Amino acid sequence: MSINTDNEQIADVSGLGVLGIVAAVLALMFFYRFSESGFIPILDHANLAFHEAGHPIFGMFGWTMGLLGGTLGQLVFPIAVTVTFLRKGALVPAALGLIWLFQNFLNVARYIADARAQDLPLVGNGDRLHDWNTLLMQWHALSSDTSIARAVTVIAWMGMMATFLWVTIVWLRTRE
Repeated sequence: MSINTDNEQIADVSGLGVLGIVAAVLALMFFYRFSESGFIPILDHANLAFHEAGHPIFGMFGWTMGLLGGTLGQLVFPIAVTVTFLRKGALVPAALGLIWLFQNFLNVARYIADARAQDLPLVGNGDRLHDWNTLLMQWHALSSDTSIARAVTVIAWMGMMATFLWVTIVWLRTRE
């Protein structure tokens, strides 16, 4: 049985699919809780590649967009994955794309929080600008770096939890 959500067909969500979403969120919580740096190597190296690719892609639209491009790059790719799966009616893979998107918000928050301290290692030969230090200075908000980072962290976890709830609600409706 499929359910109709906003005139789009969403395929059945199995209990195993819901369990997969729960496992993904719990794994992220575990890794972030017990990782000193909050870095999950296999996932975050991929995120870093998308971040770095975003700089020249968005940089075509100006200097500020080039700085924002790293963050935008690491958000655009999970959004594209999510939209692709939603268009196919594949809810669980789309939900995993959303979890990947919100996991990236945790990385962005860590980078924003580092804007003043600049302790995180940057990719490159040492002459790179710290994106968020430069952006927040430009916007006269550098002293708010950790507050902004906390808000982005809350958005990240709320997004992951909302994704889980969405999949669970769809699963429960398909069982009726």
